[in-house]
Amino acid sequence: MESALDLLRQLVNSPWVYLLLFGLTAVDAFFPAVPGETAVITAAVLATDGSPNLVAVIVAAAFGACVGDHISYAIGRGGGAHRLARFPEDSRRRAGSEWARRAVHRRGGLILTTARYVPGGRTAVTLTMGAVRYPLRSFLLFDSIAAVSWALYSALLGYFGGLAFERDPVRGILAAVGMSVAVTLVLESVRWLRHRAHRRTFH
Repeated sequence: MESALDLLRQLVNSPWVYLLLFGLTAVDAFFPAVPGETAVITAAVLATDGSPNLVAVIVAAAFGACVGDHISYAIGRGGGAHRLARFPEDSRRRAGSEWARRAVHRRGGLILTTARYVPGGRTAVTLTMGAVRYPLRSFLLFDSIAAVSWALYSALLGYFGGLAFERDPVRGILAAVGMSVAVTLVLESVRWLRHRAHRRTFH
């Protein structure tokens, strides 16, 4: 464990760590299997010793997340829009796509901002926003807010986890990741309950 931790410290003490964080958070935006959030939390836990720089971690994570979301949006806009246009007028898929279009245009900013905290959810939302051709300028505005707030949340969660377990960084990483998972579960539970209540209202 100690040797693994030493290797991890060597990595985060390298200036390449910021490029790595950028790459992981960018790819994580459209390929959720990549542990972008865990990487940010880990770097922030180790930032309690002064290296890496916490502000630089936040900037790299926010920029990477924003770039990745725009790639996902472009994928949706390029392929999804054509598929939606080919659905028959009276089909359920066409009706569903029209509902998604209206929902995104009415509450797109809120949906985009909250989805950033749900693994997989942010990918689905950004792809959908691209597919229904949500205005790019509005997407950039709300996605920048979402990316910066998420980067701050992840980094500060890791940083304070590192402070709480200053003598045992591994516990700090596990505690911060556990807290992140707990928050995600709470958000998903709230979303599921609201969706269930909405379905009962219309049945």
